[in-house]
Amino acid sequence: MKGQTEDKDWYVLLPQPVEEEAIQPLKERGIDIVLAPDVKIESVAPLMKKARAIVLRTGIVMTEHLLDQSDDLWMISRTGAGVDNVDIKAATKRGVLVTSSIGLNTDSVVEHSLALILSLYKQIPLLDSEVRKGNFGIRYQNLPRDLNGKCLGVVGFGRIGSRVAELCHSMFNMRIIAYDPFLNAKIKEKVKVWVSFVSLEELCSASDIVSVHVPLNEDTRGLISRRQLDLMKPDAIIVNTSRGGIIDEGALIEALKKRKIAGAALDVFEKEPPDDKNPLLSMENVILTPHSAALTKECVLKMAMSATQRIIDLFDGFVPDNIANPEVLNQPRWRHLKKRA
Repeated sequence: MKGQTEDKDWYVLLPQPVEEEAIQPLKERGIDIVLAPDVKIESVAPLMKKARAIVLRTGIVMTEHLLDQSDDLWMISRTGAGVDNVDIKAATKRGVLVTSSIGLNTDSVVEHSLALILSLYKQIPLLDSEVRKGNFGIRYQNLPRDLNGKCLGVVGFGRIGSRVAELCHSMFNMRIIAYDPFLNAKIKEKVKVWVSFVSLEELCSASDIVSVHVPLNEDTRGLISRRQLDLMKPDAIIVNTSRGGIIDEGALIEALKKRKIAGAALDVFEKEPPDDKNPLLSMENVILTPHSAALTKECVLKMAMSATQRIIDLFDGFVPDNIANPEVLNQPRWRHLKKRA
């Protein structure tokens, strides 16, 4: 196997446990695996020295400081779709390939997004709570609303956003508008029969439901600010299954408190887990889930297995899939890598 040394003192590092089915292929190759006792920096840092590859979940950020602890790190392989817990610039400088399991979580996140939209629009948590209190008469308040004919505004029309839009259009006859300045013009042309692409301001002011599906980066941090929230209808809701930093959380809390918007359904937060004094935790017009949209039993296994397979591919001399910093391949150390036929 390419990359193995005679003394075999290197290993694959797991800062957090992953599924046994995912690490079994590594074991079958005779690759040593080291599991950190916990995800504290002081626990992981000493283990970085001989790490040849890292299977990374979300419990720790791969900082420049941690990368500096490694003698010869080749790859950071994310089990999830995002790489925002990796210092990409520092990894690239050191010739470390950063890969992700992007795409494998699409169906799971789409399902979760739809579940949040339906739960909030149909007032499921509130109705459940009131029935348990003996308030069966709440049925006469007509709190749920119909999705049919409503306007869905999709922020980010990639794999997940486009699928949410497609299902809401076909199942609920919803009008679809979208904001995505980076989307290929050919894709926009292909879907123009049922999707109207508009500015972010127009989307916020026209939508009954705003659903957020963009990655977190310098361009998108705080994308939904007080200005955008002020434009939304008082009976509109916002759903976020992407990253917490996309929405200005303070502005969102203010908008919810003042009933400038009707509600929010959030799978993600600016700080995770949120502080126990975070006002979102006590709001009745909010549904919260713990960044779990992709954490279904099936999806977690698929992503973990993909992460370890990419490590095996690299060790076998092949270019791994889903490289977040492909410019690293131009460095001399990686010029031997082959693309699979």
